[in-house]
Amino acid sequence: MAEVVKRLFSDGFRVFFLAAGLFAVFAGIVWGLWLGVHAMGGMWNATPYGMAPHLWHAHEMIFGYGAAALGGFFLTAVPTWTGGPGARPAFIAAVALLWFAGRLAMWYSASLAPWAVALADLAFLPVLASQVAGSLMRRPKPQNVMFLGFLLLLWLSNLIVHLEWNGLAGDTAANGLRAGLLTLCALISTLGGRIIPAFTGNAIQQAGNGAGRMPRSVAPLDRGALILSLALPVTLLAGLPAAVSATAALLLGAVQMARLSGWRARWTLRQPILFALHLGFGMLALGLILWGAAGLGFGSEVAALHVLGIGAVGGMTAAVMSRAALAHSGRDPVAPGPLVLAFGLIAAAAAVRWLGSTLPAEWYFPAMLGASVLWSLAFSLYLASLWAALVGQVKKLE
Repeated sequence: MAEVVKRLFSDGFRVFFLAAGLFAVFAGIVWGLWLGVHAMGGMWNATPYGMAPHLWHAHEMIFGYGAAALGGFFLTAVPTWTGGPGARPAFIAAVALLWFAGRLAMWYSASLAPWAVALADLAFLPVLASQVAGSLMRRPKPQNVMFLGFLLLLWLSNLIVHLEWNGLAGDTAANGLRAGLLTLCALISTLGGRIIPAFTGNAIQQAGNGAGRMPRSVAPLDRGALILSLALPVTLLAGLPAAVSATAALLLGAVQMARLSGWRARWTLRQPILFALHLGFGMLALGLILWGAAGLGFGSEVAALHVLGIGAVGGMTAAVMSRAALAHSGRDPVAPGPLVLAFGLIAAAAAVRWLGSTLPAEWYFPAMLGASVLWSLAFSLYLASLWAALVGQVKKLE
């Protein structure tokens, strides 16, 4: 047991990708139980958290699950980018405890002072960013250092949520939650633009599928996506009119569709762990277009937000975490059957949740419950498929 614990904190991807999966299942079950009680006409008011259940759910999916996925990614990827050493096990353990303390504070927030909840929840990202900054400064490159800006945007989004909950600001929590989600989408846009065409191109070369059919990235589209991705959460943090954010989202969604069209998604159907990246990015483009349209009065905003939250953030993080866990534990980055099913269930959960806000009212609770079950099942399969990669010994590929 001691050896497993030691191994768990030896690499950032292990503890955080495991925590992300466990928390995804936990949060999905809690939300599903609450929905089930209300679907049957009951009431579940005695929650341990102090905010409305839908606000706890939204906050914890963005700043709980999303932050855990980011923690594992940055602690694993940044040393690779810079060629420097990874974080020490003591730091990984400490920052993981900070993340967990934030989750406990949010869960028991009804019994704690709001300022104490805010301090606990806001502590994780600055400590993570300090480690990331220290590593990046060994070999500072603008394309990598800019990720500190994304972490700052995510932290500021969470801050204005807590400012309202502490009575220090009025009506900022809704924009903070949306800005947090869109910051995660901005990270997906930027990282996806790097890894999806690169991984796809490598796979095509290994398969010997001829030159001239490689994924194509168009520099003006990539620059436009970066600018719009950064600007979109800023429009919410700055409190700009909804039409400004909606227009930016529509433009960004169209740009993402154009980028994805050159990355040869169809070819990756034969490699599900690659196709899952394309699928998540496609959900990002679709969700941005739907959210932008909703901001201009066409369609349900809540439905669009869940295409982004479940389909884009959930789908892309699951795919990236899976590939990274397999590769960094010395395993072949090929998704086993249950993991392939998990990728499909996440996409299905996004579709079902979207339908829940677009179909007649009598379908609302069945769709919400269905999406919750699909999400929890997907991440249960993720955990079962990657357990050995996350807690087991590193294998030597032959």
